[in-house]
Amino acid sequence: MSHKRIPKRKAAIAVGGVVALGAAAILLPNANASQDGASDGVAAAPKTLKAGDASDLATRLAGTLGDAYAGAWYDGEDKQLVVNVVRGENTMALKVRSAGAEVRWVDNSMTELEAGAGTLKSEATIPGTSWAVDPRTNKILVTADSTVTGDKWDQLESTVKNLGSGMATLKKSAGTFRTFASGGDAIFAGGARCSLGFNVTAGDGSPAFLTAGHCAAAGDQWSDQQGGEPIATVDQALFPGAGDFALLTYDDPATEAPSEVNVGGQTVPIVQAAEATVGQQVFRMGSTTGLADGQVLGLNATVNYPEGTVTGLIQTDVCAEPGDSGGSLFTQDGLAIGLTSGGSGDCTVGGETFFQPVTTALEAVGATLGAGGAGAGGQAGGQEQGAGQDAGDGEAGADDQAGAGDQAGAGDQADGQDAGTGQDGAGGQDGTGTGSGRHSGQDSGLSRTH
Repeated sequence: MSHKRIPKRKAAIAVGGVVALGAAAILLPNANASQDGASDGVAAAPKTLKAGDASDLATRLAGTLGDAYAGAWYDGEDKQLVVNVVRGENTMALKVRSAGAEVRWVDNSMTELEAGAGTLKSEATIPGTSWAVDPRTNKILVTADSTVTGDKWDQLESTVKNLGSGMATLKKSAGTFRTFASGGDAIFAGGARCSLGFNVTAGDGSPAFLTAGHCAAAGDQWSDQQGGEPIATVDQALFPGAGDFALLTYDDPATEAPSEVNVGGQTVPIVQAAEATVGQQVFRMGSTTGLADGQVLGLNATVNYPEGTVTGLIQTDVCAEPGDSGGSLFTQDGLAIGLTSGGSGDCTVGGETFFQPVTTALEAVGATLGAGGAGAGGQAGGQEQGAGQDAGDGEAGADDQAGAGDQAGAGDQADGQDAGTGQDGAGGQDGTGTGSGRHSGQDSGLSRTH
């Protein structure tokens, strides 16, 4: 694992240097697209912004606009921030334009959408369902998995309908919502396998790492090899409830815990923790399926797992499978975004996957990213960003890479073997089939996989 030694080879990638990625629009919370002509005044043309600067501007405008703010999104092609404003709030629209953003008019306010989510919570908390505000449609996206049938489906459908026209959309998922035990660098306890998310520094200055909270149900002591000696102990964990995260401290205080992600054959330096933005291009690393990519679909998602309800998650279309739990969600320029929680589907048919925000987990456990302060550089938990170089060259399962050669259940995966059997751990850690063989470097570089 990456905590034991620095990988021999690192990808020398400039920040934002993954040219293979498409220029997908990056949306900030609650974006929608219904635009009227701007008849309420003219301001300077929207500024050209980096995604991070656009996110900061959106946060500031959200505080300024109050109830008039209905979300925002980042147009990756034009590199402009587009802010959704409730119709009729002309004065607030002028403030948006003056700040250098573009205005789009929408019908549903954030207050109304959040009230709708509250109604779903009180009237339709049914295992196998989830909901989150979809900024692209200015509606609440409600999803039901394959277990929601009969009276349960009727109850959910009726609740959505009663929210009113134009407030929510309801879709059916072919899979089943579950937690995914197994992940980035493989870690093991009690017959279960999960994934290391990001290396961090605990509040007392000791080396530690984050993973999924439901993984902690399998045991207090975790190893980097199946049946191996423990290397870390659970310090704090939460699942279910207001999150799905755990902090594990390394048993050896001299452990070197780099702030990076191993993508199989190369590593991605993690420079800081960051909030997710809807529409953002993200990558997930897990010990079962390796590297996968996709987009953020929603924030503050509520997921009703069989083990209980979890709130405050990030919803994405990135695939994951049992064994990927706790693994890293990050961006091409080294931002730590989330920890794999669970979802439906797999990396053959796709599906929805939910992630614990890293920023929330860090705050809750009192840890900082890497060795240099909250969100500081260093190399977090190991392994991402490889700008598409050497992708698929079979290097996962070799060398020192976290999630590769040293990971029990990783090296074998390169041969398609079911490494880490019995990974069906407690706490809903669906470990079955965790050794799918897709960690064999097939997606070793940061290029789009779908």
